Amino acid sequence: MDQDLVIRRRVIEPTDLALIRQLIEVEGAQGRSHLSNRLCELWDWRQANGRYRQIACRELLRRLEAKGLIPLPPPLRAARRAGYRNPTRLPELWDAVALRGSLAQFRPHIQLRLVQDAAQARVYAGLIGAYHYLGYQQATGAQLKYLVWYADRPIACLSFGPAAWPLAPRDRYIGWSAQARPAHLPWVVNNDRFLIVPGVEIRHLASYVLGASLRRLRTDWRAVYGHDLALTETFIEADRFGGSSYAAANGVCVGQTQGRGRNDRAFAQALPVKTVWVYPLRADFRAVLCQEV
Repeated sequence: MDQDLVIRRRVIEPTDLALIRQLIEVEGAQGRSHLSNRLCELWDWRQANGRYRQIACRELLRRLEAKGLIPLPPPLRAARRAGYRNPTRLPELWDAVALRGSLAQFRPHIQLRLVQDAAQARVYAGLIGAYHYLGYQQATGAQLKYLVWYADRPIACLSFGPAAWPLAPRDRYIGWSAQARPAHLPWVVNNDRFLIVPGVEIRHLASYVLGASLRRLRTDWRAVYGHDLALTETFIEADRFGGSSYAAANGVCVGQTQGRGRNDRAFAQALPVKTVWVYPLRADFRAVLCQEV
């Protein structure tokens, strides 16, 4: 290779390709998932919380095959069709009586809870699958999910996951160099879903939930993944929403997208234009994110 090959922020050396080809030859009949799991073991490629990066590794293998560098074995099971969405079921946990009024009226009984078990995850997935315009998709990479409860009724939910790789308005705001961004991207997370459940019309609830989640996000992320955060980002479709809740929670609008996907480096997608909002999680976020490596 004439230049460094970098996939999922990992530099692939000729020795790595030789290892992968040998692994495919010897163990390829056991399937692609087996190959990605074994490669994670051989590389000791782990997330910050110690778990193997199996999903990232499967994507890495697919990209290497697309470049003609390795021959992956045929999938043992049919791949999901384009546009596939994970099936979800709306939980039957509450009656659908509308909640209307001021935040002060409801706040004593509102709780923000981190999703930590399968039952809570099903509630989250059911709400997002039923009511969010983007639907529910299985998480890839590190992610935290939150449910907001009023008494025993879920009234909102939101999640934070991997940040976009190239994002010019955000990068200008941070002052990122080409060298600093790849090294420090894990310090940035994307607020990829936010939902107020239909029928819940509590004034200022959205900004209250955002503020409450952002205040505890660094602590929760350290507890789950073992490393800190410095900044959050989010995308808001300009034709759908104005971003007033993010502004009220002290978010900063730094520009807008060009109608591309968050990881689209080939200019192959045509998507709605979105405003880009960020929220610094610490006063020294620029010093942390711009350290040269």
